[in-house]
Amino acid sequence: MSFFGRNIKKIRSLKLLSQQAFAEVFDLKRATLGAYEEERSEPKIDTIIKIANYFSIPIDDLLTKELTINQLLKFNTNLTTDAGRMEVTVLTKVPIILPEYVGDYLNHHSKKNFIADLPVMSLPINNEKIFRAYTITDLEMANQDVGFYPNDVVVGELVPKSAYKKLNNRTPVFVITDTDILVRRFITTDKGFVLRADHKGIDDQIFNAKQIHELWRIRYVFYKRIPETSGEISDQINLLRMEIEKLKK
Repeated sequence: MSFFGRNIKKIRSLKLLSQQAFAEVFDLKRATLGAYEEERSEPKIDTIIKIANYFSIPIDDLLTKELTINQLLKFNTNLTTDAGRMEVTVLTKVPIILPEYVGDYLNHHSKKNFIADLPVMSLPINNEKIFRAYTITDLEMANQDVGFYPNDVVVGELVPKSAYKKLNNRTPVFVITDTDILVRRFITTDKGFVLRADHKGIDDQIFNAKQIHELWRIRYVFYKRIPETSGEISDQINLLRMEIEKLKK
């Protein structure tokens, strides 16, 4: 057996990192890292190279000798010991629902194995919450050159059913129903939950809590194009122009 497991455990201790945090940086499972540190298994060569390169440690040293703290301090330990910065360094893997997966997602969204097989996007966001990404495919949330357009990607945070009524009216969400994934503004009424599109030609839809399988509050948006100025700001600019014209006259 090599000294690899002992050395990476020492690096973790030096940098005050949990097994989970260290494993995620190198795309490993926590249990796999634990097996390395306990010398129950040896890593693949690509894992060894990746970690050695990351810390600028010669592969031979990492494998054939137990490194001291003083030796490790001389190497380039890029992993920060600052907890606040570490949260940004470790990326959260967010499953993304691509257009070709919508039908399967409607049928299998509750199955952990299916979710685990979805493609992911890695983002520097809170990894203690559950997120899902969805690719926009229509113009139902577009209005006068603002809003969401096809191929924009929205990232939502899972909202439990008990918190539906706590959402602010007109909060942008995407909702999983029996037959569709709807991107809408969420409005609570006495008759139920109204899902309203920004496009004026789309009718409101009303659902009760049982008809909504999942509700994701949109937290982040990745635009395929640079968004236009919002309608509110455009109106303010037009008013200013009118006032300037009055002053000129």
